Amino acid sequence: MRSILVTGASGGIGAAVARRFAEAGDRVAVHFSRNRDGAEVTLRNLPGSGHALVAGDIATPEAVTQIVDSATDQLGSIDVLVCNAGVAPTAANRHVIGEVSYADWTSAFRDMLDVNLFGAANLAWAVASQLIERAAPGAIVNIGSRGAFRGEPEHPAYAASKAGLHALGQSLAVALAPHNISVTSVAPGFVATPRQLPMLEGPAGEALRAQSPFGRVGTADEIAEAVFWLASPEAAWCSGTILDANGASHLRN
Repeated sequence: MRSILVTGASGGIGAAVARRFAEAGDRVAVHFSRNRDGAEVTLRNLPGSGHALVAGDIATPEAVTQIVDSATDQLGSIDVLVCNAGVAPTAANRHVIGEVSYADWTSAFRDMLDVNLFGAANLAWAVASQLIERAAPGAIVNIGSRGAFRGEPEHPAYAASKAGLHALGQSLAVALAPHNISVTSVAPGFVATPRQLPMLEGPAGEALRAQSPFGRVGTADEIAEAVFWLASPEAAWCSGTILDANGASHLRN
């Protein structure tokens, strides 16, 4: 039985990841920033016992250490970190040069990088430091994006933050391998989460499904299964990898 910290687990991919680990008998710390109600639903629906709820804004460096300390206090340790919390592209944070003000442009980059990259980096430092102190093996799995490879012209800050997250994971994979800590990333394509259902059910739905030759979009459970395997001891030799999980909707060299 391992102890798992999943950030951004109020719903969608994070909730599915938390459930997958709990189904395997692991204890899970369900993290949220603002959506306490969703996180409490995730927690109630987890099989098994000994799970925990932790709160905090990972964009704030001081909050990151509090999140990790709280999860450690409740679970006893953290063996696996899943960095899922992130600022996703929306119509409200669309930022195209020539269409937005300089203030909106800088705000979009600050908001997305503070959470998607800097927050994940700080969480990795805090969890890896504890693992090193305990001389314990562990795993860090980052939730990146295919957007890091194909670009996001309407949300360039998002693509930049996820590309940075992938690069961070590979740097940490090399740095932490001597401590038996693996670091990997999953790069999903479009995933059918509750937040995305209005788009999938609207005029854009057909085009989104057509991006993949499977004729559909991904599911949160499919991403969770990839995360679960990458966090397993059997996948340690894959440390440093970025696993595409996009239904062949984008292929890279």
